[in-house]
This record gives sequence, structure tokens and C-alpha cells, in this order.
Amino acid sequence: MRTLMPTKKKKSTKATSSTIALNKKARFDYFIEDTFEAGLVLEGWEVKSLRAGRVQLKESYVIIQNNEVWLLGAHISALPSASTHITPDPTRTRKLLLHRRELDRLIGAIDRQGYTIVPIAMYWHRGRAKLEIGLAKGKKQHDKRASIKARDWEREKHRVLKTR
Repeated sequence: MRTLMPTKKKKSTKATSSTIALNKKARFDYFIEDTFEAGLVLEGWEVKSLRAGRVQLKESYVIIQNNEVWLLGAHISALPSASTHITPDPTRTRKLLLHRRELDRLIGAIDRQGYTIVPIAMYWHRGRAKLEIGLAKGKKQHDKRASIKARDWEREKHRVLKTR
């Protein structure tokens, strides 16, 4: 007699992206040497706004003060349904969470080698908001022109190959 094994149900895979926001201008303005994943210290209304995708990293930057890393200029818009007993500040300074080893490496690179830290992307990782920051050197104007030229050539090359 043959017994039937219960079939396993397939897990429903959502096609949602874990990326919240990208800073496309960072890769255009800077040579990114190394990247780090940093946690964010957020308030409740900010998390709700992140889930709604109401964040902009375009004008933001990262500084180090008193051996702590801070995100400045990131704009997180409050939802209209935010609590009435708080006054949300969309561009408040937010603390970033890094391991001591990573923090020491960033401090050394900034002090000795003239690097800067730029936010690259914000995304969800295991239900927590993470910020990808990059150790970067600024591009000169001729470097930016070369990037534009290379990008246009890649576009043209794909266009030509597609038509054949």
C-alpha cells in the first residue's frame, strides 16, 4: 500500500524591492573606494515614511563628530497621518550605527588620505533600515566628462547590437 506524502506549499515570493532610496549623483560626483553598511537611529514616524518611500538622499552627506557618525541633510517627509503630539523635522540629523573597527577605518581614511563619506543607498535588511555609505574621493570635471562619454558609448553600443 502506498502512502502519499503531503506536498509542500510553495512560499509566495513577493517581487518587492528592498531598496528604499538611491543617491545616483554620488557615483557621478565621486570615486567610491569602499562601501559600508550602517544602521540608522530612527523615530517611529520616520520608519512609516520610509515604508511609504518618502525619503531623498540627493543633498545628504555624512560627518564624523566625537567618534560618532551622523547623517545630515537626508529628507524624510512625514506622512499626513503622523501623530499629532510630535512635530516631525524632515531634515534632522540622524545617528548612524557602525562597528568600532569600521569607524576607526573611516576616521583614519578621512584624516590622513583626504577621503569623504557619502550616502549611496538606503534599503531594508531583515526588517531594519540600513544605509550604504561609501568612502569616496571627489571627481574632477574632466573625470565627470569621461564618465558621461563612457556611459553614452555603452548606450550607443547596446543600441547598435540590438538593431542587428
